[in-house]
Amino acid sequence: MSERATFTRMEDSTAQDWAIIFPEAAKMAFNLPDRVLSHLQLLDGDFGGFPVDRLTHCLQTATLALKAGRDEEYVVCALLHDIGDTLGTYNHADIAAAILKPFVSEANHWMVQNHGIFQGYNFFHYIGLDRNLRDRLNGHAHYNHAAEFVALYDNPAFDPEGETLPLSEFEPMVRNVFAAPKNSIYLAALDH
Repeated sequence: MSERATFTRMEDSTAQDWAIIFPEAAKMAFNLPDRVLSHLQLLDGDFGGFPVDRLTHCLQTATLALKAGRDEEYVVCALLHDIGDTLGTYNHADIAAAILKPFVSEANHWMVQNHGIFQGYNFFHYIGLDRNLRDRLNGHAHYNHAAEFVALYDNPAFDPEGETLPLSEFEPMVRNVFAAPKNSIYLAALDH
């Protein structure tokens, strides 16, 4: 059993406690790509009535982005855009965006966070919602970025016959993107 801090209230923690905790947090951060990939695999076999299961949809979305020459970060966003489906039935895009936020650009984060609203243009009117909900976001700096993602990669990725690269093709990309955060309150601590 590894050494543990002794405080019972965070306000009573000491530098010695954090000397124990911080290396453990670093180990956890190092293993984040493994946990993300494992969680993504929970989508395997989950069709939810769709023509392909949710993992295949994610893989097809990433395959389309990769084949179009998108950069690694964008492809990883395409791969993980629906990872929140298992935990966020009513806000899956927010979950995916929260996981990606420390590691991706503002534009890619916004794209993932809002892709559900943009995809809604294609089906909201069938379930009693306003298909033009995305219009409320018109004028945002990343509006076209998100609209293009849905039109070119997310929307056409429900094809049972569509090209679908295996998850192993994307694993190195996930590891690279999650190797170092770009945006986190903990960045300064990581530099020590």
